[in-house]
Amino acid sequence: MKKSKLVIFTTGLVRENPVLVWVLGCCPVLAVSTMAVNGIGMGAATTVVLFGANIVISLLKNIIPEKIRIPCYMVIIATFTTIVQLLIKAYAPAIDQALGIFLPLILFNCIIFARAELFAFKNSVTDSAVDALGMGAGFTMALLILSSIREILGSGTWFGISLTADYVDPMILMILPPGGFFVFGVMIATQNFLTKGRGVKRKSFSCTGCPSAEACTHIKKEEV
Repeated sequence: MKKSKLVIFTTGLVRENPVLVWVLGCCPVLAVSTMAVNGIGMGAATTVVLFGANIVISLLKNIIPEKIRIPCYMVIIATFTTIVQLLIKAYAPAIDQALGIFLPLILFNCIIFARAELFAFKNSVTDSAVDALGMGAGFTMALLILSSIREILGSGTWFGISLTADYVDPMILMILPPGGFFVFGVMIATQNFLTKGRGVKRKSFSCTGCPSAEACTHIKKEEV
């Protein structure tokens, strides 16, 4: 049954949020989320790359050979990553400096590769574009919430505007790695609570059709 555009878009926001459900792209999420503006910057950059890559991969899905599709994904994603990086360097140098090495590393973001392989390579251009916007919005939303909590508690500011810094001593721990992991864990727990743990349907796996099934069976017999 074909999904509606609204269902495709909202899937990435809550039910299959790439950060809180699939737990993908955690490296930049934890590294740049000390300030809300950094979260918005990383989220927007990743969304643009994901949007462009999904559209191009969907357009070329009937041309890209099956055996070399991963290298083709890398070339396409690297192209959009370079374009976004150069644009940010030119028009938002402060964001470029804040994101640092994590901006060019969008090329290796698991979210983009996952959507290219699981969705864009199998669906229409329109659906792939909507999927990219939904997943990008979910990624940006998770980053914004995480970075906002860490900035408010750890610096007493939000988007650089003083909120509690003049009244309460900031919790420096929140802008350090342990604070990031703590808030991230609380967010995942909250997501599981709100969705009752039904974010992603569990799938059953078996050895049927696996090329390594015979070798695994042989190893197990030797261990016994």
